[in-house]
Amino acid sequence: MKPSSKISGTKSSKLFGLVLSGGASSRMGEDKGLLNYHGAPQREHLYQLLKKVCDDVFLSVQEKQLDEVPLGIKTIVDQNTYKGPFNGILSAHEAYKDVAWLVLACDLPFIDLEVLQELIEQRNPEKSATSFANSETAEPEPLVCIWESKGLDKALVFLENTNNPSPKRFLMDADIKLVHSKDAQVLFNANSPSDHDVVKKKLEERERG
Repeated sequence: MKPSSKISGTKSSKLFGLVLSGGASSRMGEDKGLLNYHGAPQREHLYQLLKKVCDDVFLSVQEKQLDEVPLGIKTIVDQNTYKGPFNGILSAHEAYKDVAWLVLACDLPFIDLEVLQELIEQRNPEKSATSFANSETAEPEPLVCIWESKGLDKALVFLENTNNPSPKRFLMDADIKLVHSKDAQVLFNANSPSDHDVVKKKLEERERG
């Protein structure tokens, strides 16, 4: 599947990409965004993939990470207003309120251009979000997801009225479009050293054909 041209048009239709890489990576024991699966740090690999399909792309980081970000990569510093993934997502929304965000976690080693194009082609901007569905639970995957601007506005209201600041919880109750991927493996999160070993093995098997 070839990627289509970048989305353009009115301001509200623009799609920006965001790689979330400001997490603690406590289970992995090292920064997950810096792991090398494809010849570059994973967060930079995803950044470059998003550049092929988005109008603009940013790396979501903590301020202490800024010194290690290569020149030429745009960043949005987490404002630490919210806990968990909403921290990076809503920091980006605060910086650019009138765009949609294609959000990717930095620990997704099987994401490729075809997967991103599949999600974009299924996008429904009239919904709060367009998300891949977990193949086992059918629940939305908030970190492989297009968040519409109005959906993020609703998320702010949600956070004011909940003790569970979970992006997945918000999406489960929101008006969203779910996309069922042709390849369930693309949503695999590599969170631990054992996960890392599994991914490296599978990628080597792919290369050997």
